[in-house]
Parts: sequence; C-alpha cells; structure tokens
Amino acid sequence: MTITDIIRSPETLSLTFVNEFSASPDRVWQLWADNEKLGRWWGPPTWPATFAPFTLSAGERVRYFMTGPDGEEAHGYWIIDSVDEGRGLTFRDGFADKDGNPVEDMGQTTATVTIEPIDSGTRMTLASSFATLEQFEQLMEMQMDLGMTEALGQIEAILAEG
Repeated sequence: MTITDIIRSPETLSLTFVNEFSASPDRVWQLWADNEKLGRWWGPPTWPATFAPFTLSAGERVRYFMTGPDGEEAHGYWIIDSVDEGRGLTFRDGFADKDGNPVEDMGQTTATVTIEPIDSGTRMTLASSFATLEQFEQLMEMQMDLGMTEALGQIEAILAEG
C-alpha cells in the first residue's frame, strides 16, 4: 500500500493522505498532469473517473465525472488556484450537476498536493481543507476518506507500467 498516513482532523477541518512511491517525482507528477492517468486513479475502483481535456494552469476549470457500478454518474469540478510544475498544485474541488454547474449546498474543499523527492522515491501529500465542521462531517459520512484511500491505492499499478 502506498499510503503511509491518513490524518482526519475535525479540529483543523482537514483530511490528509501521505503517500510514498518508488517512482521519481516527475513520474508522480504525470499522475496529475495527464488526464488519462488521472482518470484511472481519481475515483475509487468501483467509481472510475472521466476527465474532460485540461491543462494544469492557474485559473483552469476542470470538469469530471465518476461512473458508479450501476451506470449512475457523479459530476465534479476543480478550479486550479496554483501550479508549481513537478512539485505540487492547489485546487478547489466541488460537486457539480451534469452540466458542470456547482452544487452550491455541498460547498467546495481546497486540495493541496505536494510532491517531494525522498531517498526511496517520492512522497506525495494530498491535503483537503473543509470550510466548516458540518461540511467535514458530511463528507466523512459520505466516506470520502475511504473513497480516496481506494483511489490512491490504484496509483502503484499505474506507476509500475513504466
């Protein structure tokens, strides 16, 4: 398993995943920069993601949807706030309707991705910040932590492809 730590913190309104991979930081960065690779791991195995074409650049709006086992679709969007190519990015993530419009009552989370070299390869930290305790609790009830654990668990196989 690539996840070395999961920190659920209602006190700081955050959920953080620390992952370590034997691949180089450049290869781990491609998991974010290549929308085909991103789609292969962003959703849990039973809810694979499909991303519209995008470029990782500040201000970019990214649309995606995940398809459930019965064919139902859950739509989402990102608004990319910053990109430090090869080292990380920050984006706002939210639920959307099928036309890509934000579902306002679900709010947004802010995700910060940090990619750094370590002796054994790369450490990737994905930290999500929530606006309120109610939002944090709602997304934990929806098993966001389990879904992200399953999603991140798919990365090692993608990296092993070379």
